[in-house]
Amino acid sequence: MKMWCLQILLFILFMTDAAEIIDVFGYEGKEANVSCSYDEGYESYEKFLCRNDCGIDDDVLITTRQTHKNRYSIRDDTKKRVFTATISNLTQNDAGKYWCGVDISRKLDEYPAEVKVEVEKDICCDNSSKVQSYEGGSVSISCSYESQDQNNTKYICRGNQPSSCLQQALITSNNTQNTQFSLTDDKESRKFTVTITSLTQKDSGSYLCGVKRNTGLDVFSAVDLEVREWCCVKSNKLSGTVGRPLTMQCPYPPQHGTNRKFLCKGDHHRNCTDMVTSQNSSGQTDVRFTLLDDVSSSSFSVTITELKAGDAGTYWCGSDSQWTFGNYTKIQLSLGKRTTQLQCS
Repeated sequence: MKMWCLQILLFILFMTDAAEIIDVFGYEGKEANVSCSYDEGYESYEKFLCRNDCGIDDDVLITTRQTHKNRYSIRDDTKKRVFTATISNLTQNDAGKYWCGVDISRKLDEYPAEVKVEVEKDICCDNSSKVQSYEGGSVSISCSYESQDQNNTKYICRGNQPSSCLQQALITSNNTQNTQFSLTDDKESRKFTVTITSLTQKDSGSYLCGVKRNTGLDVFSAVDLEVREWCCVKSNKLSGTVGRPLTMQCPYPPQHGTNRKFLCKGDHHRNCTDMVTSQNSSGQTDVRFTLLDDVSSSSFSVTITELKAGDAGTYWCGSDSQWTFGNYTKIQLSLGKRTTQLQCS
């Protein structure tokens, strides 16, 4: 065993009761930084990080003479009198007790610091809440927090990796509004709410609600968001024959009895062109389409008197000008040898 290591060991054994305790936290696969301060006059002395009781040479992980060794590195800011040792690519085996201090081969009046390293898995969480909405709409995600975190930064990110969540945050309580996301914080109820607008199915997936902690790791809760396709009372497929008539049945909510009814055509409701309506015949683009409304059955029918090849495609029938999801039927019409009648009930 080297003489300087023996000197450090004797010093630690003698001064342990007065040592500062530093708690360090990190995630598996990431890195942990151990920052240790020292008194004026020790700027030029060698600094070190060692493990366990520093009793053998193998316990000494890194010194400022080396700067880099295996997964360890060290830097010394002599102006601030703080040196920082970094442990990279953390594993559960890195958890435990360490010491950081100054090589006291010349003086015996600088205390080492005891370091406790905790390593957590970089994944969250055992349980998650489920939230559903529809494309084109919005959704609000509520996240609870402890009273001690009332004034701390809140944020939300995609995925389930806590280590990178704050850096990749979609919105934070320090910047509460952007194009698609907004954040409000109700400190009385200890909940912050993130609202996501203009949803698409690409917004589906895992999210983490995060609360920044001044010491230790941030606190998280998990949310699974499902954005469903905008639609429909039902989504139906219908086939017909060129030259033959076809009738479509479209149900609607009973409270929509006096609303305008319509059938439009387009791949998506946002680019849908009216083919026929119940209240404005001038909006009709093709006289082959006729609409009959039966208020007593909360349903209307649309008949195409003579199908043409160009009639194949996607249709939408409904009774709500606001396009509220759930009030419509999506119809996929194909032309084949047989004709069937759509029944939406």
